[in-house]
Amino acid sequence: MTRYAMTIDLRRCVGCQTCTAACKNANATPPGVQWRRVLDLETGEFPDVRRSFVPVACMHCDEPPCEEVCPTKATTKRADGLVAIDYDTCIGCANCVMACPYEARSIVHEAKFAYGDKPIKSEEVRFDSARIGVSMKCTFCIDRIDLAAKTGQVPGRDWEVTPACVNSCISGAMAFGDLDDPDSKVSRLIAENKTFRMHEELGTGPGVYYIWDKG
Repeated sequence: MTRYAMTIDLRRCVGCQTCTAACKNANATPPGVQWRRVLDLETGEFPDVRRSFVPVACMHCDEPPCEEVCPTKATTKRADGLVAIDYDTCIGCANCVMACPYEARSIVHEAKFAYGDKPIKSEEVRFDSARIGVSMKCTFCIDRIDLAAKTGQVPGRDWEVTPACVNSCISGAMAFGDLDDPDSKVSRLIAENKTFRMHEELGTGPGVYYIWDKG
C-alpha cells in the first residue's frame, strides 16, 4: 500500500512564504484564497521571546471530518492517503468548511480577479469555472501524484511529481513521500526526529508531521 504524507521541519522554516506563492502559482487560486499559509507565531515573554513559523494546509487526514459530513460524497479519502474533492458532485453546502479543524477549506461564490471585474491575460488562461461555488483546498498537487502512477516516477524524489510547495522550499524544511516505504525521505525523517501532528488529539490522523527536535 501507499500512504503519502508530508513532513515540515519547524527548525528550518524561515517564514519566507515561498511555499504559499508556489501553491498559488501552481493551482491558480483566486485572490484572497490561500491553500497553503504560513502562521507567524510569537511565544515567550520579553526579553526571552521567540518567533516561529508554521506552514499549514489540508492535513489529508486518515479520518477526515470533512468526508464524514459531506452529503453528496464529493469529498473522498483515496487509497493513497489523499483527500480529494469532486467539483462536479460538490454542492457548496460548506459542511466541510465548518467541520475542518484546520481551517483548510474555502468557497468562492463568484469569480474574483486581481484587478477589477475582468481577468488579466494569465488569469483568463487558467480560470476554472468548475471551482466557483464549490469547496476548495490543498490537494497535495494531486495531478502530479496521478502523473507519477503513469510515468513510474516517485513523488518526493522526482521533481515533476512532487507538490509545488515542497519543490519551492528554499530552506529544505518540507519533504513528501510514502509513509509505507521505510526508505522514503519522510519515513526516515520521522524515524530520526521528534514530531507532532496538529490537533492529533481529535483522532483525525493528520498526514502532515511537524519536526521540532532530534529523536
